[in-house]
Amino acid sequence: MVARTPQRVLIGRSAELDRLLGVLDAAAAGLAGVALVGGDAGIGKTRIVTELCDLAQRQGFVTLTGQCAELGDALPYLPLADALRGAAADADSPVGPAVTARPALRRLLPGDEAGPAEATTGGLAQQRLFGSVLDMLSEVAGRQPVLFVFEDLHWADRSTRDLLVFLTRMLQRERVCLVGTYRTDDLHRRHPLRPVLAELRRLPLVTSVELPPLGDDEMAEYLAVLDRYGEGPPGPGTERRLTTVIERAGGNPFFAEELLAAGAERARLPGTLADLLLARVETLSDTARQVLRVAAVAGRRVGHDLLRDATGLGDLPLEDALREIVSQRLLTAGSDGYTFRHALLQEAVYDDLLPGERTRLHTAFAALLAERGGAPAELAHHHLAGHDLPGALRASVEAGGLAAGLGAPAEAHRHFERALEVWDQVPEAERLAGESRARIALASAAAAAAAGDYHRAAEQMRRLRREAGDPVLIAETGERLSYYLADAGGDEAEAIEAAREAVDNAPHSPLLARALATYARALFRQYRDEEAAATASKALEVAEATGARDAEVSALISLALIEEEFGSSVEQAVDLLTRATRRPSGDLSIDLRARFNLARIHYENGALAVAARITEDGVRLAGETGLTWSTFGTDLRFLHYLVHYADGDWDAAERLAGGFGVRVGTRAEAQLSSFALFVEVGRGRPGADERLRWLSRFWPDPLIAYMARGMAAEQALWRGDPHTALDHVDAIVAALEPFDPSLIRIAATGLRALADLGRAGEPCDDLLRRARWAAENGPNGPRGRLGPEGVAWLARAEAEWHRAHGTEDPQVWRRATEAFGFGFVYEEARSRWRLAESLLRTGDRAGARAEWERAVRVAAALGARPFLETLRGVGTRAGFPDPTAATPTDSTAAPDGGAQESAAGEAPGTAREPGRLSTLTAREREVLAHVANGLANREIGERLFISQKTVSVHVSNILAKLGVTSRTQAAAVALQEGLSPGAADGNTV
Repeated sequence: MVARTPQRVLIGRSAELDRLLGVLDAAAAGLAGVALVGGDAGIGKTRIVTELCDLAQRQGFVTLTGQCAELGDALPYLPLADALRGAAADADSPVGPAVTARPALRRLLPGDEAGPAEATTGGLAQQRLFGSVLDMLSEVAGRQPVLFVFEDLHWADRSTRDLLVFLTRMLQRERVCLVGTYRTDDLHRRHPLRPVLAELRRLPLVTSVELPPLGDDEMAEYLAVLDRYGEGPPGPGTERRLTTVIERAGGNPFFAEELLAAGAERARLPGTLADLLLARVETLSDTARQVLRVAAVAGRRVGHDLLRDATGLGDLPLEDALREIVSQRLLTAGSDGYTFRHALLQEAVYDDLLPGERTRLHTAFAALLAERGGAPAELAHHHLAGHDLPGALRASVEAGGLAAGLGAPAEAHRHFERALEVWDQVPEAERLAGESRARIALASAAAAAAAGDYHRAAEQMRRLRREAGDPVLIAETGERLSYYLADAGGDEAEAIEAAREAVDNAPHSPLLARALATYARALFRQYRDEEAAATASKALEVAEATGARDAEVSALISLALIEEEFGSSVEQAVDLLTRATRRPSGDLSIDLRARFNLARIHYENGALAVAARITEDGVRLAGETGLTWSTFGTDLRFLHYLVHYADGDWDAAERLAGGFGVRVGTRAEAQLSSFALFVEVGRGRPGADERLRWLSRFWPDPLIAYMARGMAAEQALWRGDPHTALDHVDAIVAALEPFDPSLIRIAATGLRALADLGRAGEPCDDLLRRARWAAENGPNGPRGRLGPEGVAWLARAEAEWHRAHGTEDPQVWRRATEAFGFGFVYEEARSRWRLAESLLRTGDRAGARAEWERAVRVAAALGARPFLETLRGVGTRAGFPDPTAATPTDSTAAPDGGAQESAAGEAPGTAREPGRLSTLTAREREVLAHVANGLANREIGERLFISQKTVSVHVSNILAKLGVTSRTQAAAVALQEGLSPGAADGNTV
């Protein structure tokens, strides 16, 4: 018998370990990373991760390890709960206090119950949990770097997979390293982990490490180390035996180890790994063999007391059997139980059980777990495997409710569906479940919707609605169907019909208030404003009469939005929303929605200080309740950012944007990310290019396209590429509705590009017509009013149209400047720039200089580098001295932590010397550098990813600005002015 101790040397994995250490070192230095470790069963994934954990602990990392289990698809967040349990038990770990401070995480620990304040469910609970995990990791990483290992992801539940994706996208500069292991041989074509791995591997912070089979030399070294721990001197056949093991093992260390152990006892080795493992089991005594079989039914791990009761053995016989099993290294002993040394061993023993034996043992475990208050999901698993359908029904319903409360809607839906599947086979099912079949179906649909599967939720409501005879149930299913169809973007006519039927059938109760509120929502989406307003008013009346505070607040919000869109009184809309925020509704998502809309209306009507106060209050509420990453928690954060972007506090805006992920994968993440472009483009940050690349896959979404492509157009204009800017503008215009007021801003951007190109005529006229029409018309006719920002952008569009036609005068730009004077600092300064140019053309140098200096000071204070460089070019041509030349112009450090620079790129405190190149834009300097290197227009276009025609336009502009007549002369000027050929390296698009 080969008695072995744990291997102390990692053999044949130095390259793979080095890659993992690279991710770990980067995390220690402040760059979060993720490593995905894949390989066949037994190839050594756990071994290399164990080595990584040991090395991480020596470097001062906090290590968290969570294990997925084969029934983990029914147990939500099993690896997270596993990791937090272990960390919370360590009194010296900083994780314990961080978990205790967050109710959503406390609920994952044994014995914790949610209080009334934390009793959210479904999608809202999941958003709270995800945000809590991210905050907890960030807090701990602020003290010590963190390594979090998810073992056996091929068994992970849907919610755990979603959590891993969320963390991978959101973690950026935190000192956190995530590692996940998975079996490659288990990933069949439709395995749910496959698309997750494909999505994660596209992200730049993800390192994929595949463990290949060991080579023959490495396997020989590995076996030599193992054999060195054997008892007695090697026999005469040792070398031949090792050669046979190497040939049979195929580079799999676990298989080789088992072959080595089996070869010490029998001349002929079993054919498959399962046979080999079972052959090891057969060497046990009868009692030990039976104990191991019982343990296999419990799963990969089993507690000592539970195993004792399941086997029915006394303490001494059980301990003898366990000592024998542990000595053979089939189980390993822990503080309170036992773990199979490898999942393959547990699977082999379990699969070898006879059907009747398996059923009997599952039934026994179900009874024991029920006595101990075991997890309902685990109980449901054992009841089903033991063919106890009544027990499975009862446990599945309870497991569904708990999963919904934990924020695992996908698993909640699975449990509720399982209960519905066996319902008709269980006598007195309603008594056992404690709920009617209809109630469970409603809960199942709600869980599906919370998991993002609105189509499944809607179909479930259609089916239940067809079967319903009770008017109350008809009303409830109709109201939910309408709600899910709206969220899914489904058939709006069906949504209206379902809501109308709900209103007709609901008694005078909170249900009627909610049905009316949902009906008003459906009508509003169809622009039936008068009916929507009347229905929302009725909903408010019923909600107040029946005490349905959530429906009351929803109705107030709907009335405010209707008044804003179709009415004439912003004050009334503000009053309605103020009423909605005065006291809690009982639904946090509704409370956040009310605050967001109140702040948004103030922002859009120029009350920036009021909007800032309300957004700060809303962001604080979202943070205190763990809902920072909920839908309206996210909306409040981007609105908070926009307020500071408009009021000129760009440092605060950029700090807020630090939490807006770049590597986005969902629409919500992309929407939040796109807002960060406002300051990034305004300040000329190079990170805007990477953000735009990630956002480009979401451009088919109209809202994201409006923001991201709109800022891409602005970036192209600052870089002297109006053709690219027009491409973006045309795409956005094609996607927006003609009455969408967003068209006004985009039209102004397009008109700027056309004016830069000197193109008047129909393209200009068309954009101005669109802007005017959107300003004057809503979806149902004439627009009641246009907010101050819309008025200002229309004034900008009118002024740019005149610039394109050469008919501008200072007055059109003065109107645009004054229109933005409600508090939009940057846009007011940009209009002032054009006003200064217009005044110069009329000969008013004193007026022009005054306006230009005001714009320069604003651009310098904002750190708006592209704008400031352009203004300095204007000043150089006009002969105006730069009022900021001797002072630093960008108070914010670069995102990479580099030294502060002035807005033109000089060291702080260095005065800028006007030169012949100062009139060139950043893009023109790039083109000139390539010209100086001797490249033709085609080659320059290929380097910079722009058209040859655009390069030609740039070259013409360069020759004109430099006052030369040939490319050779331009190249000479570039060299005289010190433009390095290296300036042409790379691409800024």
